[in-house]
Amino acid sequence: MLFRLLFLIVILCLPSGCGGAGGVAVPRPAHVVVVIEENKTFEDVAGSAEAPYINELASRGALMEQSYALTHPSLPNYLALFSGSTYGIADDSCRHDLEGPNIARGLEEAGLSFTIYSEDLPETGSRSCLYRDYRRKHNPAAYFPSLPAEINRPLSDFPSDFSKLPTVSFVIPNLRNDMHDGSIRRGDAWLREHLDPYVQWARGHDSLLILTFDEDDHSRNNRILTVFAGAHVRTGRYPLRIDHYDILSTLAAFYGIPAPGKAAKKKPISGIWSD
Repeated sequence: MLFRLLFLIVILCLPSGCGGAGGVAVPRPAHVVVVIEENKTFEDVAGSAEAPYINELASRGALMEQSYALTHPSLPNYLALFSGSTYGIADDSCRHDLEGPNIARGLEEAGLSFTIYSEDLPETGSRSCLYRDYRRKHNPAAYFPSLPAEINRPLSDFPSDFSKLPTVSFVIPNLRNDMHDGSIRRGDAWLREHLDPYVQWARGHDSLLILTFDEDDHSRNNRILTVFAGAHVRTGRYPLRIDHYDILSTLAAFYGIPAPGKAAKKKPISGIWSD
């Protein structure tokens, strides 16, 4: 009898009957905010006195101990996280116009929503290469001209009523606040000021924060810090090896949409969810 019951459970869970893509159970958060920091190794940040807020998040969330960027420099990593492809780009140049599937388009086609909020972006829909401390190389949506202009917004448009957030948001600090030009301590303080109200709200409102980095500083093997915090997260340190494509696959699995590009070959991140 027990054998028959186990056999039935296996059959019912194939290929995806037990939740998520490929049978991996994942939650369906009301909102997800993805924040991308810059150019620091895992060792630079994890446990550092310079990053008290990030380590507080890690202590209350899921710290991925084997998270890796894909390449160097910045732009191809941002494109990978957004679209599942680097498009063969190996520089940070501004003048690329790209077409192809991406998380914004996939959510839109499913009747859901996406916005990227960039600090110092001069205006909604801007495809400027630079303005003040904003750089287009950190804004992957700006490389896809067919996307609606309204999904590409200044950080000042990030709502104070978090229930009005889109389904998935990317938040891009400027160069002084993303640890690229500024210090780890400055970037950490910026995160506390700008994102902690959302994190506190998210825990009680079925929502999630993902904090990650684009790449390391070329001094190690591109190992970076990634933390999941908010609702549905089981606190702990996890040795599962992941990269930007795994995160994108997980975002797609949350909402039952196809994972774009190379993320389609990845399984959603599992084992870190509390329910």
